Order: sequence, then structure tokens, then C-alpha cells
Amino acid sequence: MRQRGRVRVERVSTTRRATIPATRYPVERLTLDNGLRVVLTPDRSAPVIGVAVVYDVGIRSEPEGRTGFAHLFEHLMFQGSENLEKLAHFRHVQGAGGTFNGSTHLDYTDYYETLPGNALERALFLEADRMRGPRLTEENLRNQVDVVKEEIRVNVLNRPYGGFPWLTLPPVLFDTFPNAHDGYGSFADLESATVADAADFFQHYYASGNAVLAVSGDIDVAEAVELVERHFGDVPARPAPVLPRFAEPDLAAERRVSYTDRLAPLPAVASAWRVPDPIGDFAGYLPYAVLAEVLTDGDAARLVERLVQRDRSVTSVGGYLGFMGDPFDVRDPTALLLQAHLPPDGDVDKVLQTMDEELDRLATDGLADGELARTQARMATHLLRDTDAVLGRALRMAVLEQQRGEPGLLNELPRLVGEVTEESVRAAAATLRPQRRATIEVLAGAEQ
Repeated sequence: MRQRGRVRVERVSTTRRATIPATRYPVERLTLDNGLRVVLTPDRSAPVIGVAVVYDVGIRSEPEGRTGFAHLFEHLMFQGSENLEKLAHFRHVQGAGGTFNGSTHLDYTDYYETLPGNALERALFLEADRMRGPRLTEENLRNQVDVVKEEIRVNVLNRPYGGFPWLTLPPVLFDTFPNAHDGYGSFADLESATVADAADFFQHYYASGNAVLAVSGDIDVAEAVELVERHFGDVPARPAPVLPRFAEPDLAAERRVSYTDRLAPLPAVASAWRVPDPIGDFAGYLPYAVLAEVLTDGDAARLVERLVQRDRSVTSVGGYLGFMGDPFDVRDPTALLLQAHLPPDGDVDKVLQTMDEELDRLATDGLADGELARTQARMATHLLRDTDAVLGRALRMAVLEQQRGEPGLLNELPRLVGEVTEESVRAAAATLRPQRRATIEVLAGAEQ
């Protein structure tokens, strides 16, 4: 039996960087004549497969006047297709003992299944069928507009801290519509969407040349290639649209906005700073990913120890890269975020000042013995765990192919994280100055 992901970990002293384990998942790549890119990563250790299709379209690609459309279209892709009636996709996956879903991100939309290994052809047929064309009807559109509106009510409008900070902070940090607008969408924009809008969106973005198919798990590569060509080879070829540039200048002065959340029981605050291009300057970007974890990951993290345990000025604090918490599947521009919830009499100004103090202290004095190694080991553990399941592996490789043309980078990420130096983390901390910061403050309104 093939042993996958066999690694060796070296124990290190507290004064050295951790030696990070590495995976060795095999990667096979091909491109069909219609432009569809395919990534295969066999793993015969368990009779299960993960199938993911990633389209290079997300929230940032929505046209003005159509906020929320990328997410709405994700829903429409489950409402029947060229050869299958509504709900048939569900029945075929669940009937084989599988699970499925889809999700919309800033820079891509994905659709995926986990199935027994003998159901590979079924999954490929289902994904190829809706790639040819979803069933876009007035009934399906109106029904899914209502579903999305209810999702907004549940997740944003009628929930404490709904949309905080992933919806509320971007318009403070950014100025352009693609980067700043509400990705869930306004009710007015959703209700005015038409079938013609949906057809145009599909024609423009859901081309085979704008997609990546990834299959991971119990597959024979030659057989999988034959099945992929059988089911996807005759999908009509349409080129990928030209990817626009979403870049915009960094902040020249601090920005700060507050609002009252009528459901929030406690105040909260979130700040964001721009970081280097995660694709074009990956080496410059990685230290910020480590920095976010140094500051907030675990009870021994800098801001947890200072703000939560010692000062008791916040009840919780978190930090991450990317507004959707996706440091390795996002394009530029993106940001490092720090967010905290405060006690009833909390002082937001004091919390922000303390964050500045800790960033200055880190930049000036450096990290304690073992602090970097501990953080890197935790990050590597998360990366290895998230891709241990075949679906996690397929999704990550599909996005790495889509954005970088490097699905094999999945095997290198833990090592690259482990090679980040203390000097680069200190330099990253030194750039997080108040004048480059955008802050959103939530005023508790639950008892007003």
C-alpha cells in the first residue's frame, strides 16, 4: 500500500527555526483543446475522491449595479443543467454516498464533491454538464434571489456583528467598486437581475478556458484522463476573459469609521493594513502571514497575552490575511486584519494604541526564543491538516493552478512558511503604521 504524506520532523531548540515537514503529493497536469486546465493527484490509500471545479470569477468581477451577482450565480449553477432537471445533481451525488457544495470568494467560485472512488465518472459528468450550460429560467432566478436574500437576512441583517468585518471594512480601506462593494449584494440589485444578465455572466466567465478541474484521491491517472476527455472534451471552447487589474494606491492617512449594530451586545473593532501582492511578491507576502499568527494564534500569542490575559481590555482578538481568511488563495490587493471584541466599557482607542505598542515592540526587540518556531509549527500543522482530506487537496490545488499555474506549490507551502526569517517578520511589523490603517468600529446597540 502506498504511504502518502510520509514526513520526517526534526526536533529543534528554542533558538532555531522549526524544520517543517513536507508532503509529496504527486501532481499531473494537462490542458484540453477547449482550454480547460486539469490537475490530477492520485492517492490510492482510501477508496474516496475529491473533485473540484474552480472558475476564475468572484466578487471582484461583479459589474456595478449587480452586487451579489457572483454569489447568486453560484446558486443558479445548482438549479439544473443541460441534461438534468432541478435537484438531479443533488440526487446523483447523495445517491452515490457523496457530499457536495460550492462557494463564492473574492477571486474565484468553486464547486466540489466528495464521493466513493467508483463514482468518478458520475462526478465528471455532472460538472461537465453544468459547464455546458446551467438551466437559466425566470423561475429559477426568482427562486434563488429569494434564497440569497434570506441568506443575507440570516447571516448579516439579523445577526449580531453580521458582515463584520468582511463586508464593513473593505469600503473603508478601498476606494474602487471591485474592492469596496458589498459582495453579498443589495436587495435592489438582486431583485433587478434578469435571466439575460445571468446568461451574459455565464457566457463571459463560465468558459472552459476560464476553469480548472482538479481530482484527488483513489484514481488511476490514465483512466482519469480518458474520463475527463470523454466528458469535458466536447464542452464548447470559449477563451478566458481578460483579467482586469484591481490594484489601487495604498492609504496615505488613517481612515476610521464607526456604526451602531442594533443587535451587538458588546463593542468591537477591526483594522486592516495593505500587504504585498500575494502572487507577484509571494516572498514579501509570506512574513505577513506568519506575523498575523505571531500576534493572535493561541494563548501565548502577543496580542492574546497582552490584550486578553494581562490588560483584559478585550474579550477576544484575532488576526488573519484576506477578508475571507484565505491567505493562500487571494489576489492583490489584500490586507492583514486584526479584530477584537471589547467588554461593555471597553476603550477602542486604548486597544488600538496597545496594538501599535506591541507592533513597535516586535519590530524593535524581535521575537522571543522559540516564538517563531512555535508559530511556524502551528501554521504547518494547519496546512497539513487542511489538505489531508482529498477534497481539501483538490480545492487547494485547483486554486493554486488557477491563480499561479503551480498546483504543486501545495507541497511547498509548509516549508516556505518555515523558511520565513525573524528579520522579515520584524520588518513586516514595522510597516503596520497607524497612517496606513483602516479601522471600523462597532458600537453596541443591543441595549439601546
